[in-house]
Amino acid sequence: MITDADVERWLREDVGHHDVTNQVPGETTGRLLVKESGVVAGLEAARSVFEYLGVAVCETLADGALVEPGDEVLRVQGSAREVLRGERVAVNLAGHASGVATRTRAALEAARTERDDVRIAATRKTTPGLRGIEKRAVVAGGGDSHRLDLSHMVMVKDNHVAEMGLEGAVTHFRERVSFATKIEVEVEAVEDAPRAAEAGADIVLLDNMPPAKTEAAAEALEGYESVLAEASGGITLEDVPAYAATGVDVISMGSLTHSAPSLDLSFRTGE
Repeated sequence: MITDADVERWLREDVGHHDVTNQVPGETTGRLLVKESGVVAGLEAARSVFEYLGVAVCETLADGALVEPGDEVLRVQGSAREVLRGERVAVNLAGHASGVATRTRAALEAARTERDDVRIAATRKTTPGLRGIEKRAVVAGGGDSHRLDLSHMVMVKDNHVAEMGLEGAVTHFRERVSFATKIEVEVEAVEDAPRAAEAGADIVLLDNMPPAKTEAAAEALEGYESVLAEASGGITLEDVPAYAATGVDVISMGSLTHSAPSLDLSFRTGE
């Protein structure tokens, strides 16, 4: 959900305290146009910026729509001063989110060359203040949002294991969470995958394993039908088919959010 406080913060950063550039009289219209192929996202945020400024949003595409150069994704009408004030913030947000959605769709299509049932998921490697927008963009691209914050799932990582041991860490957290909260255990060795499942993990994260080791770990988990196997750690778009072929249920990629190039968008007024 985009709040007024979010929009105020974005505009304050861009407009500043003495904006002369956008002091343009009269009314105008504006169109947000696509300059390259991709998947559009972030339009709720763009809409919120214009509506906060009192600019009417007349038309908009839905997040997740496939777009081509020249496509119009949003049209506005209102005070020229306010349209111009909102322009750059709206373009930046929609361009960034659309880049995330486009990269996610590319990863999903790469996975589908091997399997139709593996999920492509995001991670918590998001831009501070923009996690909601980025996570929704992943979903718009066909991916899975994964956990939105630390409270959504317990992730038992290497530091927890170093302090309490694998089994001890799972037991420790199982005693403290709701029945509805899943526990995921990160492992780096093939033999630790079934150990994590035996300890009570709902999901076993196969961290920084090359495809061959990932496949061996996924095979070691085949007897645990309720346990999901997730591959993660430095996986690139080029790597996705190899990991999809390993038999894991989920491939999570920080690069969906932290390395996605913005989709090239352009804003035109008075047309």
